[in-house]
Amino acid sequence: MGGVTHAAPSPVPSPGPPAPCESGGPSSPSVLALAPVIPVVVLQDAADAVPLARALVAGGLPAIEITLRTPAAPDAIRAVAAEVPEAVVGAGTVLTPGQVAAAGAAGAAFLVSPGWSPRLLHAMRDSGRPFLPGVSTASEVVALLDEGVTEMKFFPAEAAGGTAYLTSLAAPLPQARFCPTGGIGPATAPSYLALPNVGCVGGSWMLPADALAAKDWGRVRQLAREAAALAP
Repeated sequence: MGGVTHAAPSPVPSPGPPAPCESGGPSSPSVLALAPVIPVVVLQDAADAVPLARALVAGGLPAIEITLRTPAAPDAIRAVAAEVPEAVVGAGTVLTPGQVAAAGAAGAAFLVSPGWSPRLLHAMRDSGRPFLPGVSTASEVVALLDEGVTEMKFFPAEAAGGTAYLTSLAAPLPQARFCPTGGIGPATAPSYLALPNVGCVGGSWMLPADALAAKDWGRVRQLAREAAALAP
C-alpha cells in the first residue's frame, strides 16, 4: 500500500462507505503511517471501548486495533468510531471475508490479519480500506508483492525471527514494509522501529490485564504516553 499525505502520527478520519482501491497503489492510505505504535486491544465488554480509546488517544496513540476475538468486538469498534473521532479504529484478527464485511459495517477504518489467503486478500482489497495481511516467511512476502501489496503485518514477530529476520529481508525485498506484532514490548520496540523496513509496531503492553480489569484508564494513558515516546 502506498503512502499517505498526512503526517504521522496525526489521526485520519474513519472513512464512510469507501470506493474500491488497489492495495499497493500510490493513492491508497497507509496503516503504517497512522502511528509508530498500534495498540492491539482485546475487549470482553464493549462498554470499556470508549474510555479505553480516549485514554490511548490522550496518551498519543490514536490508531487502535480492536481484535475480532470476542463477541464484544463489533460493538466496541462501532462505539469508538462513533464517539471518539480523534481515534482511528481498525479491526484485527480478520480471518474471513464475512469478518471483513462485518468490520466495515461497524466502522473499522483499517483491517489487520495474522495471515492471508487469496480469498481473504481479495475481500480486504475490495473493502476499499487499508489493510495489513500477515506474513512470517519470505515466500509469503514475495507472494504479496506479486499481488501488488507492499505493506504487511509481520507476525508472530519475536517467534518468527524478530529484528534479525526483518533485517535479512530488507536487502532482497526492499519494497516490502512491515508492522511487526507478537511478543514486542517497550524494551524491544525501539529496535524494530529503527529498521528501515518497519513503519510501526503493534503490541498490547500498554494494556495490562489488571489495569483493564480495574478500569484504570489513567494508567493506560500513562503507558500509552510512554509507548508513543519510543518512536525514533
